[in-house]
Amino acid sequence: MSPWIYALIVVVTFFFMEFVAWSAHKFVMHGMLWSWHEDHHQPHHQKQGFFEKNDRFFLVFAIPSAASYMIGSMTPHFWLFFVGVGISIYGLAYFLIHDVYIHRRFKWFDQLDGKYSRAILRAHGAHHAKIEKEAGESFGLLIVHPKYFKKRRKASRVESIDSL
Repeated sequence: MSPWIYALIVVVTFFFMEFVAWSAHKFVMHGMLWSWHEDHHQPHHQKQGFFEKNDRFFLVFAIPSAASYMIGSMTPHFWLFFVGVGISIYGLAYFLIHDVYIHRRFKWFDQLDGKYSRAILRAHGAHHAKIEKEAGESFGLLIVHPKYFKKRRKASRVESIDSL
């Protein structure tokens, strides 16, 4: 196969992983494995230690990547190796955006200031506004609903605070 095909496989896999992550987050993490994900929705002052049960999902997503690397390397289906590369790159992007940028679990870089980065923060903030399993919103990470690109008006923020 052409190197361009392998590159295309990596790119398509990367973008496909956003939909896999969205589905897993909505239906698995906020579903049958809520017991693993619940501590991620707790305020930081209520958490004990650095790790969360939610960190187990790193291993869950690493398994298909590692399997793709191994199967792609040991069989005639070499293209699967590049599926593993795409999953790994998505995992790295997820880690950098979610754990480093949004949750600041590692202080590796300063706050970004762009429309897209602010929209990601707003969307994730809306998701974490609910600490229960049900009635969540914004389960994705990289694909952000257009409503999160709009600046919050001070009046609507004051009204929402008054309604509490």
